[in-house]
Parts: sequence; structure tokens; C-alpha cells
Amino acid sequence: MASASTAVLRTEARLLSREPGVLFWMITFPSLLMVILGLIPGFGDPEPDLGGRRVIDLYVPVAALLAVIVAGLQSLPPILIGYRERGILRRMSTTPVRPATLLVSQLVLLGGGALASAALVIAVGRIAFGVALPGQLAGYLLALVLATAGALALGGLVCAIARTQKAGQAIGSALFFPSMFTAGVWLPVQTMPDLLRDIVGYSPMGAASEALDAAMRGGWPHWVDLVVMALWTVLLTAGAARWFRWE
Repeated sequence: MASASTAVLRTEARLLSREPGVLFWMITFPSLLMVILGLIPGFGDPEPDLGGRRVIDLYVPVAALLAVIVAGLQSLPPILIGYRERGILRRMSTTPVRPATLLVSQLVLLGGGALASAALVIAVGRIAFGVALPGQLAGYLLALVLATAGALALGGLVCAIARTQKAGQAIGSALFFPSMFTAGVWLPVQTMPDLLRDIVGYSPMGAASEALDAAMRGGWPHWVDLVVMALWTVLLTAGAARWFRWE
């Protein structure tokens, strides 16, 4: 079974490598966004309202979360729902390799890709624009892992409730843009009005943005943000497990 699981993982990795669109949006685009934002006049200047920080400093965690959101909502649903529509999951259920092996392989590959993209964003920010590395690395990694787990759990829930690929893409897109907003893609969470920031902070990506920003500044992420992310992950995973069907 171990060798079979490894074979499935290798096969899925090979298939994923043949999807340039998925790899571009998950791996390349977040760093490209960082470069574009860094070239905007004024984004590299210290802002008194931000405590002397620059706008580009705020966008490193945001770009990292963008990779996570793409992995969960734009990559996972089309793959799994497509396998289910074509009967691949049903046929696997009759073999020693269970369909769950395929699911785990996708979570490993997409989660690993999102984390690699986040590391690339940090490197680009540091090298190109002098953005400081996370001051609290352990806290940053914890928050990023929780954010990745939450995004993949949300993608799993989309796979569970969508019967077709088209429906999955529609639902995923409907969740994609609000997730980007709460992550701070259009307006960093730290610059939002207080009431909006409080509301956004109870969303999975809003809490992740706050936690990652705190770790970037050298502090441990606030426990409320970590609990919010953990609770969302548990609830979304439970919903996905409850309603997901292999065929």
C-alpha cells in the first residue's frame, strides 16, 4: 500500500506538471503581483500612518495568501470533481488503492505548491524590495500552514457540494473573490476601517492576514486569529467529509 500511494503521488505530480495554467496562477502569479505592486510609485516609501512601514511590506503576507487561495479554490475542485465525473474515483474504489489516496496526494501537492509559492514571495520581496524577513518565523509558518489547511478544506467543501466541474468552477469563483478581499488583495487588512477590519478578522483569510502580519513584525500571532483559522478548518473539513461522494 505504501508503494501504491507513492506511485499515485508521483503520477499526480507528473499530471500537475503538465498544467501550466495551474502552476502559473499558484506559483508564479503571487510573486509577479509582488513585483508589480513594488513598482508602483509610493508603495516603497515609509508611511507614518503605518508606523513607518511601507505598503509593499504589507503585501508579502497577502501575496502568500493569494497562492493558498488559488490552490484551494481554483485548483483542487476542478481536479477532484473531474476525476469523479469521469468515474476514476469509482473505479479506484474497486482496487487496493482507495480513492482517499488520490485525495491525500492532491492535498500534499497543492498544499506543498502553495507553501513553496509563499517562500518564493518572501524571497522576491526581500531581494527586489528589501522587505524584512518574518521576525517570528515559527509563528509565520504556523499561521501559513493553518491558512493552507483552511483553504484546502474550503476547496474540499466545494468538491463535496458541486456535482459537476462547471458547478464547481462557479462556486469556487464565487468564493474566490471574497476570499481575496478578506485576505487584503485589494486593500490590506491593516489599512481597513476599524469596523470592517474587525468583521474581516473573523473570516479564515482575514484572520490569516492578521496572523501573518503580526509574525512579519516579529510578534507571535494573536491567539484569537489562530483559533479562528483552526475553527474554520475543522468546520470546513467536517462539512467536506459529511457531504463528499466518491461517485
